[in-house]
Amino acid sequence: MATILGANTLSSGYEVANSCRFNRADGPNMTKTPGSSGNLRKWTWSCWVKRGSISNGSQTMFNAGSSANNQIRFDSDDTINFYQWHSSSYTARLATNRKFKDVSAWYHIVAHWDTDNGTAGDRMKLFVNGVEETSFGTDTNPNQNLDSYFGASGTALYVGDKGDGAEEMDGYLAEMVFIDGQQLDPTSFAEFDTTTGIWKPKKIGSFTSAGTNSFYLDFKDSSNVGNDASGLNNDFTVSNLTSIDQS
Repeated sequence: MATILGANTLSSGYEVANSCRFNRADGPNMTKTPGSSGNLRKWTWSCWVKRGSISNGSQTMFNAGSSANNQIRFDSDDTINFYQWHSSSYTARLATNRKFKDVSAWYHIVAHWDTDNGTAGDRMKLFVNGVEETSFGTDTNPNQNLDSYFGASGTALYVGDKGDGAEEMDGYLAEMVFIDGQQLDPTSFAEFDTTTGIWKPKKIGSFTSAGTNSFYLDFKDSSNVGNDASGLNNDFTVSNLTSIDQS
């Protein structure tokens, strides 16, 4: 099992203190533009998500580029769509058959990008609540060594919309982690409770060995909900979010 720093950096019994509310009507987002490129062929993204509405248009959780060049979102049909778009076509895409319509539940979503991998089907992966999604309406594997837009120098990252004020998230995001240069298992971030079988979060460990564009949005600072808690100072600029959106 891969971890951020080592097997002992993450502990069980962790209770998440805060999340951030994205009220779609307010047009909220967070943005950060990397000044240098990280590892564009390998990264991991993890986030806990609670939806506020369903069947209400596409809702973006995480995006790179101002024209949805690379995106992790809920589609208008309540599936999850993880894709890269370039020159008017998809160069990589996973679109689940499963629909995620429970507005009372927290979903833990993990996305892998690993185009160094020689096995085409292992270059993109999606996990929900610790279980890999394997049934897709669209399954387009990226070419080997294809660069991602996430973490690219000068390519803005967006949390909560696709970068042009559209496809805004409606709901709550918590414990958003981006690990530049490593492919981490979902068990690096959460675990099954041995008594209840419920998938629960773990405490996030040290980012000492994480790549330069890694970040950890824990939403604990109500005066600066875009604060990067990783220690790498990759803070996000906040738009249309205030202290009342810290939950």
